[in-house]
Amino acid sequence: MYIPEYHRLEDPAVALAFMRANPFAIVVSAAQGSPFATHIPILVSEAGDRILLRGHFARANPHWKLLEAERESLVIFHGPHAYISPRLYESRESVPTWNYAAVHAYGSGRIFQEPERVTEVLLETIASFEPPYLDQWRHFSEEYRAKMLSQIVGFEIAVERFEAKFKLSQNRSGADQSRVIQSLETSEDSAISGVAKLMKDHGLGT
Repeated sequence: MYIPEYHRLEDPAVALAFMRANPFAIVVSAAQGSPFATHIPILVSEAGDRILLRGHFARANPHWKLLEAERESLVIFHGPHAYISPRLYESRESVPTWNYAAVHAYGSGRIFQEPERVTEVLLETIASFEPPYLDQWRHFSEEYRAKMLSQIVGFEIAVERFEAKFKLSQNRSGADQSRVIQSLETSEDSAISGVAKLMKDHGLGT
C-alpha cells in the first residue's frame, strides 16, 4: 500500500484497536495468479506479541482451500472515509482529495474443520456481534447445529506484518484541518462524520 510518511501509522496498539472497531474485512488470497477476495467478519485477538485473525468461510466458498495451501493472504480493514472539497482550504490553489483510514494485515493462514474448533470460532463470533443470539443457537436441535457446522470451515491467520494508513489531512494546516472537521462532523452519514471523529481522536485541527 502506498503510504506517504505523514499518513503512516506505526503504533500497533492503535492499529489493533482500529481492526477491532472495523471487523468486517476483506480477505484477499492468490488463486492461480489472480486475486480472490471474500468480505467477511474477522475476530481480532492477541497471542503474546502476535495478532491473530480468526473467522469462518462457507464451505461452498473455495477461498478456504487457498488458505489450506498456506499461501500469504492480505486482510484489509477499512474504516470511515469522506470526500474533501478544496473549498475548505485557505489556499485557492488546492485540489480535491479523499480522507480515509485502512489497515492491511499480511500472514499465512491455516484452516480447521473439527466440529469442536469450528464451534469455538462460531461462539466467539456470536459473543462479539450478538450475545443474546447464543441462547437461540443453543436451543436448536443437535441435528440442525451439526448441519450448520458442516457447512462452514474455520480459519486462523497469524499476522506477520501490517501496514496502517490514516489519511486525515495531516499535511494541511491546523486551520484547514479544523474546517475539514467542522464540515464533516455534521453529516448524517457515519462514514463521513466518522472521519471527523478520527481526526479529533488523533489531535488534528487544534
